[in-house]
This record gives sequence, structure tokens and C-alpha cells, in this order.
Amino acid sequence: MPPLRFFPRSNKAFIALCCTQLLSISAQANDLEITSMLGYTFSPKLTSDDNTVDIAITNDPNVALAFSWQDSTPGQGQILVNYISRDFTDNIDQSTHSFDTLYAHFNGVAFFKERNYITTVGMGVGATYFNSDFDSVIYPSITVAVGTRYEFSDNLAFITELRAYATLTKDDNTVFCRNGTCLAHFDGTVWVDSHISIGLAYSF
Repeated sequence: MPPLRFFPRSNKAFIALCCTQLLSISAQANDLEITSMLGYTFSPKLTSDDNTVDIAITNDPNVALAFSWQDSTPGQGQILVNYISRDFTDNIDQSTHSFDTLYAHFNGVAFFKERNYITTVGMGVGATYFNSDFDSVIYPSITVAVGTRYEFSDNLAFITELRAYATLTKDDNTVFCRNGTCLAHFDGTVWVDSHISIGLAYSF
């Protein structure tokens, strides 16, 4: 497996900007919230190098961690990190390979209060990190979500969420290539992951 390249030189300015924004948010926010979530991923398919065969990816659990702050009375600002570890089997020698995905997004979440719960609608922009047995790459992405909050107390809430990620990919990527041979490609220029999750949110 190649070494992880989370911080290529071209992304250092972006990372520095994100860190500065995080410090600014922490200093200004009054109500902070941490949410941990566990969910299930419905993965799209890859395609073979000659685009003739669909290659299935395993549908696996995902874990997420969100840091939120009170952005307005009916909503929150949020930083969301989501990780999925999954596999695919190539159609050349039927070998199984790992394919991990890390999502990181800045989100805005709107609250719509119902009688016994709160409906949430969120949208965000960020980046997707793909890492396979052969290579790794970072692409821009967006996310949308709808969910509910059931508040047990002023500090604790139960979360349900249905979320989709759309990542802009390239056909000439080498994420699934080794020794000049590509075992698979992304099927199209937009990769769409969908998740269903539950979790707990604690505010302080």
C-alpha cells in the first residue's frame, strides 16, 4: 500500500485556512455540540478498465464525528468527518482489495421544530479522500442530508439521518491501478455515496 498523502503541498494553504476558521469558531461560539454517529453505507459500483463490466463495492458500516456550533436560532454550523472501510473484487484475477473513504465537510444545518422532535436539513462543501491498496487521491465534494433530533434533555439528543455525498472524480485517476494496469475506474465523473445513520449529540 502506498504511503498516505493527507497533506500534499497543494493543499497546505487550504488546511491552514480550515484550522484558522476552526479556531475562530471556537472562540466565538456560545453553544458547542459533539455528535457521534454509526451508520450503513450503500455504495455505488465501479467499472472495469474497458467499461464493459460493473464491479460491486461492499456495503459496509460507516462512522462519523461532527463538531457543531449555534449559528442561528433555527440552525447550526457544523464540521463533519465520516469514514468508511470497504472492499471490491476485481474481474481480472478475482482478488479482493481495500477501498477506504474519508469525507470532511463544512455544513449548515437548519432546524424545523415539530411537536415532539426536530426535523433537520443540511448542506455542505468539502473534500473526499479515497485510499486503495494502490494509490490515494483527494477530490472536491458536496453533501446533503435530512434527519431528525429527539431531545432527551437540554444537553442530549438522539439523531437519525439520511445523507448523500457527491464527489467530482476524474476518469484518468490511478486509485485502482498497479504496474500500469488499472483494475477499475469510477463509473462516471460524479461518485454518489448514500448513508443512513443514528447517533447521539451532546451539547455544552
